[in-house]
Amino acid sequence: MSCPRCPWAGDDPLMQAYHDHEWGVPLHDDRALFELLTLEGAQAGLSWRTVLHRRQGYRQVFDGFDLERIAAYTPADIEARRADPRIIRNRAKIQSTVGNARAALRAIDELGSFDALIWSFVDGRPVRNAFQNLDAIPSETDASRAMSRDLRHRGFKFVGPTICYAFMQAAGLVNDHLVTCFRYREV
Repeated sequence: MSCPRCPWAGDDPLMQAYHDHEWGVPLHDDRALFELLTLEGAQAGLSWRTVLHRRQGYRQVFDGFDLERIAAYTPADIEARRADPRIIRNRAKIQSTVGNARAALRAIDELGSFDALIWSFVDGRPVRNAFQNLDAIPSETDASRAMSRDLRHRGFKFVGPTICYAFMQAAGLVNDHLVTCFRYREV
């Protein structure tokens, strides 16, 4: 490819494909949003590359991110997942996925969709930033702090403001492709 891409994608083909086709594209599917929030939470203390390379395993281990199935997991189901090497086997992160599925279902009951909750923090429209370099991109914003507070109040875990901002970037709530990146204008 002759067009420049955001440098964080590096030379890993999976990271490049993720950057080129997914990152920053506005996402409105409840299941896909939940998957992405789960993966961003799993990233806490790790690299996105590590999590991305395990995404297929997460999809298999967590029943395709079916909210109702995950919400029904028992302690034995959680322990079975802790033994599965296809995912990051941190007990708190696995338990948070189950609790977050339950919280997402409550939000859906209240608001009609998880999408309605998530996109409310940007008034339903992507925020288009215009950053020239990676150092200019914040790790959190007022909107991600508001999302974090709201999600925590609803019972979600692993949703600090930095995780929420990474989620907002990935799910297309904000366009943080650098202005020099070929995807900036596309998304």
